[in-house]
Amino acid sequence: MSPSDSSGTSPSDSSGMSSGKSSGASAAERSGGSSAKRSGATPAKSSTRSVPAPVVRRVAVIGGTRIPFARSDGPYATASNQDMLTAALDGLVERYGLGDPGAVGEFVAGAVLKHSRDFNLARETVLGSELDARTPAYDIQQACGTGLQAVIAAANKIALGQTEAAIAGGADTASDAPLGVNDRLRRILLEARRAKSLGGRVKALSQVRPSHLVPDIPRNAEPRTRLSMGEHAAVTARAWGVTREAQDELAAASHRRLAAAYERGFFEDLVVPFRGLDRDQNLRPGSTPEKLAALKPVFGLDGEHPTMTAGNSTPLTDGAALVLLASEEWAERRGLEPLAYLTAHETAAVDFVHGDVAGGEDGLLMAPAYAVPRMLERAGLGLDDFEFVEVHEAFASQVLATLAAWEKRGLAPVDRARLNVNGSSLATGHPFAATGARIVATLAKSLAENGGPGRGLISVCAAGGQGVTAILERG
Repeated sequence: MSPSDSSGTSPSDSSGMSSGKSSGASAAERSGGSSAKRSGATPAKSSTRSVPAPVVRRVAVIGGTRIPFARSDGPYATASNQDMLTAALDGLVERYGLGDPGAVGEFVAGAVLKHSRDFNLARETVLGSELDARTPAYDIQQACGTGLQAVIAAANKIALGQTEAAIAGGADTASDAPLGVNDRLRRILLEARRAKSLGGRVKALSQVRPSHLVPDIPRNAEPRTRLSMGEHAAVTARAWGVTREAQDELAAASHRRLAAAYERGFFEDLVVPFRGLDRDQNLRPGSTPEKLAALKPVFGLDGEHPTMTAGNSTPLTDGAALVLLASEEWAERRGLEPLAYLTAHETAAVDFVHGDVAGGEDGLLMAPAYAVPRMLERAGLGLDDFEFVEVHEAFASQVLATLAAWEKRGLAPVDRARLNVNGSSLATGHPFAATGARIVATLAKSLAENGGPGRGLISVCAAGGQGVTAILERG
């Protein structure tokens, strides 16, 4: 089964920012003639002047801010999505002097695990922050791709000249996950509300049983398969022959590289302290493949030789991350040096329900295996044209399967020295909607720190069989 062809770029433009063209004909002309002509009136002269396509501007990544990511039910146990997102936003406002009226044109953010009170999360975050209260805001959600998709949405408006600057990202808390009312209890309560008399309400409420008081707890499972993301990843790991040793080595490298990045001060202008944390709580600097090898498998237990453990899988995490995007003119007026530019993006989806799942092609987290080759073809690039490759580490097995799939589709092998050079989700943790913004800010700074021209690739897999990918460039 092939993935859906949902492209973030126009076929003729690898920039990732589409341009539109006028057909040059009015509705009346397309229907065979105007009503004025049929009535005998003199028709107006049609213009032969073509409408110029919109000028597509470069979109600069100015910087980013996030709070340290924390394990669920830990330091942020009582923090809401809005609390965390506001902390990240205030940090960005302070760092880049965005407190003046109209500093940015828009705020775009989202969360995957949302309470009903979070229906207007982005706007409420603005109202509770140091950003100008007149800044428009809206929510976006695409599972684990939310943060990157928010960046893309904001970037498109900047590219088309609809705004000069925007902030984008997301937040998620597994600690403060919403608990749904038992569905049977919900139906009884609705029946009681609709009753026309006191007797009717009493009759409806008399149906309540103790079992109805047990809440519906969110599950990390796909509605159509009832399998958790980890179980899906285990199926894909078996299909691609991903070994336990390779997974543990990748996980250990993620911790080692994140620890090194903190030690050399890489995150000093990217992370703001929050509730007693000044670095990611999940970080284990002493992780080694040997230590990880001692952990028992937790996914794929229904098959032979399961390989996925808590050590080579991301933990449930709380956190928030944001990115500041702008036109070059806006950045110049404020004296800010762009770290990099967002030049292309692509999305894809696979049929993980009916597709070639057992063969590994259409596993739940394999959409980037389709999106990246398509994006690179549009841009006229290969994987060896990138100084850095950032692959979201939902699971070590998923990263390794994705790399293998890219090679199968004719792309060059990824030099591991260029992969997730400052650590990624296995070490930082993965607050679903925050991860994309974390990666964009980290990659942009990596490119700037590297000096000179360069490119970076972003690949994020997401629930629902989706993938969101992008290219950052500098120079």
